Amino acid sequence: VSVIEAERIIANHERMPHSPEYENGSAYTQDTYRPIEQGVVPITDAGFIHADAAYDVVSASAGYMFRMQDHIKRFTESCAKFGLENPYSEAQTEEILNNLVRLAGLKDAYIWWAVTRGELEEGDRVSAQYKNKFYAFVTPYMFIHGDELRTRGAKVKISTEFKRIPKESVDPTAKNFHWMDMKLSVFEAIMSGAEWSVLTDFDGNLTEAPGCNIFLIKDGVLKTPDDGCLEGITRQTVFDLAEELEVKLEVTKIPVQELV
Repeated sequence: VSVIEAERIIANHERMPHSPEYENGSAYTQDTYRPIEQGVVPITDAGFIHADAAYDVVSASAGYMFRMQDHIKRFTESCAKFGLENPYSEAQTEEILNNLVRLAGLKDAYIWWAVTRGELEEGDRVSAQYKNKFYAFVTPYMFIHGDELRTRGAKVKISTEFKRIPKESVDPTAKNFHWMDMKLSVFEAIMSGAEWSVLTDFDGNLTEAPGCNIFLIKDGVLKTPDDGCLEGITRQTVFDLAEELEVKLEVTKIPVQELV
């Protein structure tokens, strides 16, 4: 199986005209478009101090955003699960993101946005009144791994020190800021000589990797975890392709032993 050299392909895409101040990217904070270096979050915003937020990420390639409507829909659902309200409509959100890409002149982009609980406007922590805030930024596309490593395959470590935060604590289907289980598992992997990590739940079943859903092929069957993971848009695309190509797919519990 050949691997598409996406990094090389993207490097050959000519950037669109843009102001020099947006060379490193663009941001939308405090209801204003800014160069990314000027994008700021108030230090007392609950998203900053308590990770109290929902977010999403979509990529653009060759000027096309990947399943934008699906990402917007998932973001709306994530906000609802955390009791957050986006101050912008779905159409306004999409317009802001498109404008950010245009300002940065990027055909291949990493597009991030979030709604935070915001700053405490009045009351104490018991009767807290917050005004939810919207933030977004766009930078040149970022790869988890480059062409060389993806071609040869990354050395992966199944974390033994850290478990995926259980869904009873934080719903993994709502894209959230609670990344310490995943970040620490990556550090564990790197310290052991591996290049990325995979997390299990407390019952020893596979969940996901940092920034990635997990798939494996065993006995001709494509398998992916049914729980403890984000309902990824790329994951859904794999589902769609499996159906189109008539590949047998199982969304199921996967004991860690099946991967090793």
